[in-house]
Amino acid sequence: MGTLIVNTHEAKSRLSELIRLVETGEEVFVARNGVTVAQIVLANAVRPKRVPGLWKGKLQPMAPEEWAAADQEILSMFEVSSRSEVSILDVPAVVNKKAKAKR
Repeated sequence: MGTLIVNTHEAKSRLSELIRLVETGEEVFVARNGVTVAQIVLANAVRPKRVPGLWKGKLQPMAPEEWAAADQEILSMFEVSSRSEVSILDVPAVVNKKAKAKR
Protein backbone atom coordinates (compact mmCIF):
# COMPACT_ATOMS: atom_id res chain seq x y z
CA MET A 1 0.00 0.00 0.00
CA GLY A 2 1.62 3.20 -1.15
CA THR A 3 0.88 6.88 -1.46
CA LEU A 4 0.61 8.68 -4.76
CA ILE A 5 0.41 12.45 -5.27
CA VAL A 6 -0.70 13.72 -8.69
CA ASN A 7 -1.44 17.21 -9.97
CA THR A 8 -4.95 18.14 -11.10
CA HIS A 9 -4.22 17.86 -14.81
CA GLU A 10 -2.74 14.39 -14.40
CA ALA A 11 -5.66 13.35 -12.17
CA LYS A 12 -8.14 14.38 -14.88
CA SER A 13 -6.20 12.45 -17.51
CA ARG A 14 -5.76 9.29 -15.42
CA LEU A 15 -8.93 9.26 -13.29
CA SER A 16 -9.99 5.70 -14.16
CA GLU A 17 -6.53 4.38 -13.38
CA LEU A 18 -6.36 6.32 -10.11
CA ILE A 19 -9.75 4.93 -9.03
CA ARG A 20 -8.50 1.39 -9.70
CA LEU A 21 -5.43 2.12 -7.55
CA VAL A 22 -7.64 3.35 -4.69
CA GLU A 23 -9.70 0.15 -4.99
CA THR A 24 -6.51 -1.87 -4.47
CA GLY A 25 -5.63 0.06 -1.29
CA GLU A 26 -3.38 2.84 -2.61
CA GLU A 27 -3.72 6.35 -1.17
CA VAL A 28 -4.14 8.94 -3.92
CA PHE A 29 -3.85 12.67 -3.27
CA VAL A 30 -4.48 15.47 -5.77
CA ALA A 31 -2.33 18.60 -5.62
CA ARG A 32 -2.64 22.06 -7.15
CA ASN A 33 0.58 24.05 -7.50
CA GLY A 34 2.36 21.54 -5.29
CA VAL A 35 -0.19 21.82 -2.45
CA THR A 36 -2.37 18.78 -1.66
CA VAL A 37 -6.03 19.81 -1.98
CA ALA A 38 -7.97 16.53 -2.24
CA GLN A 39 -7.85 12.82 -1.68
CA ILE A 40 -9.53 10.13 -3.76
CA VAL A 41 -11.15 7.64 -1.39
CA LEU A 42 -13.49 4.67 -1.68
CA ALA A 43 -17.14 5.48 -1.24
CA ASN A 44 -18.77 3.61 1.62
CA ALA A 45 -21.73 2.08 -0.14
CA VAL A 46 -24.31 1.46 2.55
CA ARG A 47 -26.85 -1.09 1.44
CA PRO A 48 -30.06 -1.59 3.32
CA LYS A 49 -30.15 -4.76 5.37
CA ARG A 50 -32.17 -7.51 3.74
CA VAL A 51 -35.05 -8.81 5.78
CA PRO A 52 -36.15 -12.31 4.75
CA GLY A 53 -39.90 -12.76 4.47
CA LEU A 54 -40.69 -9.04 4.34
CA TRP A 55 -43.42 -9.59 1.71
CA LYS A 56 -44.80 -12.77 3.27
CA GLY A 57 -48.59 -12.68 3.39
CA LYS A 58 -48.85 -9.38 1.52
CA LEU A 59 -49.44 -10.88 -1.94
CA GLN A 60 -52.16 -13.29 -2.88
CA PRO A 61 -51.95 -15.58 -5.92
CA MET A 62 -54.36 -14.82 -8.74
CA ALA A 63 -57.34 -17.10 -9.19
CA PRO A 64 -57.66 -18.93 -12.54
CA GLU A 65 -60.62 -16.66 -13.44
CA GLU A 66 -58.44 -13.57 -12.92
CA TRP A 67 -55.76 -15.04 -15.20
CA ALA A 68 -58.37 -15.76 -17.87
CA ALA A 69 -59.73 -12.18 -17.66
CA ALA A 70 -56.20 -10.77 -17.94
CA ASP A 71 -55.48 -13.01 -20.94
CA GLN A 72 -58.65 -11.76 -22.68
CA GLU A 73 -57.67 -8.15 -22.02
CA ILE A 74 -54.24 -8.70 -23.56
CA LEU A 75 -55.73 -10.51 -26.57
CA SER A 76 -58.16 -7.64 -27.16
CA MET A 77 -55.23 -5.17 -27.15
CA PHE A 78 -53.53 -7.22 -29.88
CA GLU A 79 -56.74 -7.32 -31.91
CA VAL A 80 -57.18 -3.56 -31.71
CA SER A 81 -53.58 -2.93 -32.74
CA SER A 82 -53.89 -5.32 -35.70
CA ARG A 83 -56.81 -3.27 -37.06
CA SER A 84 -54.84 -0.02 -37.20
CA GLU A 85 -54.12 1.75 -40.52
CA VAL A 86 -50.45 0.78 -40.67
CA SER A 87 -49.64 -2.81 -39.95
CA ILE A 88 -46.43 -3.69 -38.16
CA LEU A 89 -45.42 -5.52 -41.32
CA ASP A 90 -45.74 -2.26 -43.30
CA VAL A 91 -43.38 -0.27 -41.06
CA PRO A 92 -40.18 -1.02 -43.06
CA ALA A 93 -41.92 0.14 -46.25
CA VAL A 94 -43.05 3.38 -44.60
CA VAL A 95 -39.56 4.02 -43.22
CA ASN A 96 -38.01 3.37 -46.65
CA LYS A 97 -40.45 5.80 -48.32
CA LYS A 98 -39.53 8.53 -45.83
CA ALA A 99 -35.82 7.88 -46.33
CA LYS A 100 -36.18 8.13 -50.11
CA ALA A 101 -38.17 11.35 -49.79
CA LYS A 102 -35.34 12.95 -47.75
CA ARG A 103 -32.77 12.20 -50.45
